[in-house]
Amino acid sequence: MITELIENKRSFPKVLVENKVSFAGPDSELSIYDTYQQAYRVKLRSDQLLFCGMVTGKKIMHSGKENYHSEFLPHESFIMAPNQEVEIDFPIAQLDKPTTCLAIEISKDRVKQIAHGLNETAEKNNVFGHWQYDEQLVHTHHNSETQALLNRIVQVYTENHQDRSFMIDLAVSELTVRLLRHQSREFILSFCQQEPDNNGLNAALNYMSKHVNDNLDIDHLCRLACMSRTKFFHEFKVHLGCSPIAFQHQTRLKKAANMIKNGQQITHICFELGFSNASHFSRSFKIFHGMSPSQFKARHLAN
Repeated sequence: MITELIENKRSFPKVLVENKVSFAGPDSELSIYDTYQQAYRVKLRSDQLLFCGMVTGKKIMHSGKENYHSEFLPHESFIMAPNQEVEIDFPIAQLDKPTTCLAIEISKDRVKQIAHGLNETAEKNNVFGHWQYDEQLVHTHHNSETQALLNRIVQVYTENHQDRSFMIDLAVSELTVRLLRHQSREFILSFCQQEPDNNGLNAALNYMSKHVNDNLDIDHLCRLACMSRTKFFHEFKVHLGCSPIAFQHQTRLKKAANMIKNGQQITHICFELGFSNASHFSRSFKIFHGMSPSQFKARHLAN
């Protein structure tokens, strides 16, 4: 869908490297970058938070400050902090097959405003800190929900709808909440591994991480957390953004992707992670990762 929307907005390129078409919105801006020839060490920097989503092709992202070098592929997100600089390689860009990327600039004030709203409506336990944006690089394979959101963002930015500004604000707010949720979850999971006995939720999460292939025993998790079922489900959803069952499902699918990258057989992965059959595993994997396990494996081998 994104490629179709972008195709309608493309014009004859003024430059062959990072040809840019931009659409302004409230406290944000969407830019579509096309690169039509191989290029290396192209600098990118913004004074606002920059959320990038790959559409076609491949980039290699470099950040000397964080000693970071990695491929950036479709169905992935790359988020840069304000005033952070990266250098980009375009190893496979061609005139008839451009490397295309979305970049959404979101003002620092808007990000702070959304974090403040989360602190008022979804307050976390003090031990986990407040909702805030941690100014560091984020590179992740986003799920199908984020991909659908990016599709919607391109649509609302590029169409002439009477409520365009309001719809853009809603979509950008959702994208920012997803980023804050991602960073918060990563922090909590790291914290629970380092200090599993610090609090009840840490204890339950640490147990889940060590038994990701097993069926969930909610009563056992509640005992570990020293909480009633109602309290446990509430605290889990506030801090992790989903139910324990959904969290385990997501964790299994992320682990499955890593196992595929490490060369393990897809059928073996399916049953080792506790899926009932290969069809269920394949459907779940495609919904979460945007491609089937075999497609994911083929892309990894190709790269």
